[in-house]
Amino acid sequence: QVQLVESGGKLVQAGDSLRLSCTASGLTFRRYTVGWFRQAPGKEREFVAALNWSGSSAYYADAVKGRFTISRDHAENTVDLQMNTLKPEDTAVYYCAADLFTAVVHRTPAEFDYWGQGTQVTVSS
Repeated sequence: QVQLVESGGKLVQAGDSLRLSCTASGLTFRRYTVGWFRQAPGKEREFVAALNWSGSSAYYADAVKGRFTISRDHAENTVDLQMNTLKPEDTAVYYCAADLFTAVVHRTPAEFDYWGQGTQVTVSS
């Protein structure tokens, strides 16, 4: 049974940093493209960042480029999202996801096969 579990979300102040982590069981992350998405109240789930299976290519949404970094640890079977200089508009539930198709790094939620339950990040001004 595949399970992705996110952790690290909490209430922070604008300008703070936060690191989210996603741990997988029942699948090996290195065989997948991995991504982070977020969903704010009343909005659709949106792409944040993605990393190809080898970790050699990372992709970011314009809103987070230069502030967020996605990384993976094959030995620990985890995917992290380092978030710096957080803004109130970063407030959302953050989800990690895995995509079995590795030839292309997708950026739409529908393309991802497995999802975590989400972790809440709240940034106060």
